[in-house]
Formats: sequence, structure tokens, C-alpha cells
Amino acid sequence: MSTDLQTIHAALSRLLERRHPDSLSTVLGAGSDDLAAGCRYLERLVEGGWMVPTWPARFGGRDADADEAARIDAALGDYETADLYPYGVGLNLVGPVLLDQGSVDQQDRWLRAIADGSEIWCQMFSEPDAGSDLANAGMRAERDGDEWVLNGSKVWTSRGAYAHWGMCLARTDVSVAKHRGLTMFAVDMRDPGVEVRPLEQINGDRHFTEVFVTDVRVPDTDRIGDLGAGWGITVETLAHERVTIGGRAFGGGDSEDVGLPSWLEEWRASGWLGDPVARQAAMRAFVLYRVNQMTVARVAASADGSAPGPEGSAAKLRSVAAFKERAYLGKALAGAAGMLSETAGHLEFLTAPSMSIRGGTDEVQRNIVGERMLGLLGEPRVDKDVPFSDLRKSR
Repeated sequence: MSTDLQTIHAALSRLLERRHPDSLSTVLGAGSDDLAAGCRYLERLVEGGWMVPTWPARFGGRDADADEAARIDAALGDYETADLYPYGVGLNLVGPVLLDQGSVDQQDRWLRAIADGSEIWCQMFSEPDAGSDLANAGMRAERDGDEWVLNGSKVWTSRGAYAHWGMCLARTDVSVAKHRGLTMFAVDMRDPGVEVRPLEQINGDRHFTEVFVTDVRVPDTDRIGDLGAGWGITVETLAHERVTIGGRAFGGGDSEDVGLPSWLEEWRASGWLGDPVARQAAMRAFVLYRVNQMTVARVAASADGSAPGPEGSAAKLRSVAAFKERAYLGKALAGAAGMLSETAGHLEFLTAPSMSIRGGTDEVQRNIVGERMLGLLGEPRVDKDVPFSDLRKSR
């Protein structure tokens, strides 16, 4: 039987403190790697299955349907939360993929640990020669009995600095076209053959990494999905990532009884909206924000629990555009003071450029929307059917 909103609030109020309307959340983990607070938050919620309500109860969920999950998600917004960015890959990407593609043993080993925050995952997809052209991944996985030996490198690996496990795309067959010779593995990041080097970002984050894998042995029981099915799992994972980014409205103080979002109230209180040109620009940022918010609510209300499709790319484009508009305009409205790092919104300003890259570039998203939603002709792909071993590569 589906749980009503009053019962949900009664349960959550015993676990969490009410959120102040003006409190702001971190922006995709920007400037924060607070693992302990997030773990404590997930530990509080796991017994009731509140964080991942649609997951089976034995894995830390509550077997909720989409309607109940939407009510729980809305209710959680009224309570203090923690920075869950370190746990996002596990909760939003790996978990759903394991539920769809993982073996029973893998689900039993990993899902509960994801739900309660005791194990953090990272996503090992991109490589120096495989960024937007992700199917060009060259990390090798060679079979040795019941194990696979992995060699190669990854880059732009978020959460790599502290992850326990890595969801790793590797090439198991070079004799077929690049999309068909890939397989997905779970790699223990604590293996001595895994070297993680931090990449400090402009906003100060250090969880971004490059990863070097040397003769790492992965048991075949840690292969996720079928042999050669890695590309399909990659597409599914990235679809979840785009829906996650596109499903955020990015901002605090936005409950209906407050009125305008807190950032717009702050702009008005600062006197920045007295100028008609500045006010018009602010209203454009607000409209983008509100349209994105309404779209997120509509998608949540119509979700049926199936795997996300290309709509996630459109949602990500909308969400990113709204976020960047607000981040850049906030700096501009501050005038000369905006050049100082102490200015409100400085962290968002430094994070904003990455929003058009993470989860797939804006250009990739537009291709997906054009080809898969609008039915436009795809770009020519002369290497689509060429064996990977015959491709021209920079190395």
C-alpha cells in the first residue's frame, strides 16, 4: 500500500531537522568533499528506504511505486540534507544499472552498501583518447582463466580520489567495431595496481582524478552484464546521469510559501534590480529557472520507472542553461565587487563552465536530441564499422 504524504513527513521528522527556507545546498559537490556528513545522512534514511524508495527493501529501498517515490522526494526537500555528491555515482548511476543488468550476487554485494553510504563508487569511462567519442576507449581487458587483467588509463574520473569501487569500461575485443568490443567491470580502487592522481579544478575541488590501471586482476564475477555489452551499459549509465543533472532545479528557498527563489530575493534586496536592463536580465534568468523547475516536476509526475531515454539530454540542456545564466548574471550584477572571491555565488560562477561538459557536452546532447527525438540525419561516422584494431589512433 502506497504511503501518504502525512505519514512520510511524520517518519522523516523523526530522522531529520526541518530545512530553513533560505538554506542553500552545495552545487554538485562544489567546494566540498564532506564524506562523513553524507554517510550519516544515508545511514539515517536506509532503514526506511527513504533515499532510494523504488529499490527493493532488502537493498535499502522500500519497493515504492513512482507516485510514492515522487511524494518522498518532494518531502525530503523540506528537511536538512547533506552534500550527497560523493555518493551520487552509486545512488543515481551504478545502483539503477545493477538493478537492471547486475547478477543477483552483485546486487546482494553492492546495492545495500551504496544505499547506506558505506561504499562509494566512481565512473571510469573517459580516457585521453576517448572523451566525447567515448566508444574509442582503449583500456584493455584480457582474459586469464576466471579473471580479467586490465591495463590502461582513465581521466576526468569524478570521486576517484575516495571511491571504493569503479565502474570501468574496458576493451575486450579489438577485432570488432569500437562500439561492439567493450565490456563493463567493477574495479576495486584499493587494488595496488590502481594509481589515482588528483586533478584540482578551478573551483578548488580535488575529487576529480586521472586513474592508471596496471595489471589489475578482476574476477569474472565482477563483470557487469554480458561480454561485449559494455557500450549499451554505458549509454544506459549516461542516460541516468543526464536525467540526474537535468532533474535538478539548482537553488534554495524555493517553496511555494516563500515566493521567489532566495537568489532572486537577494538580488532585489541588494538593489541590483532597480535598473530596468538588469531587471530584464534577471527576469530572463528567473524564467529559465522556473521553466526548468516545472519541467522537472512534470517529468517526475509522469515517470513510470523505466530506463531513461533521450529526453534526459533535453532536460540536461535546459537545466545547465538555467544554472549558467544565473551564475554568470549574479557575478555581473555585483559589479566590481564581483571580481572578489568572497562575493556570493563565486563558487557557482567557477563551477558553471563545467556544467556544459560533465555528463556529456552540450554538443553531444544536441546531437542526441536532434537524431533521437527530432529524427534528423546523424553526422557521418566513417569509423562505425571499422575494427578497432584498424582505427587510426594518436597512440
